[in-house]
Amino acid sequence: MQGEFEMSMMGELSFFLGLHVKQSKDVIFLSQTKYYNEILKKFEMENCKEASTPMSTSCYMDADLVGTSVNQTKFRGLIGSLLCDNNKCY
Repeated sequence: MQGEFEMSMMGELSFFLGLHVKQSKDVIFLSQTKYYNEILKKFEMENCKEASTPMSTSCYMDADLVGTSVNQTKFRGLIGSLLCDNNKCY
């Protein structure tokens, strides 16, 4: 990377703007794993089960009148964290 860009001699870049940077001779790999692990920890979801598709696209949802209520502040914070990567909101 030093051959391509002007850089200071602070050593190899490993984290930049919340991105994990892994460099080899031919490839630069960027990952946000640390950022998303922090989100999971913040919302106490580290042990939740993964799903490739969180919900069926063919089901219809009705109001759950007898279910437990959702903390709207926590829910909005979680969605906002997913939409705002590294202080850039979509």
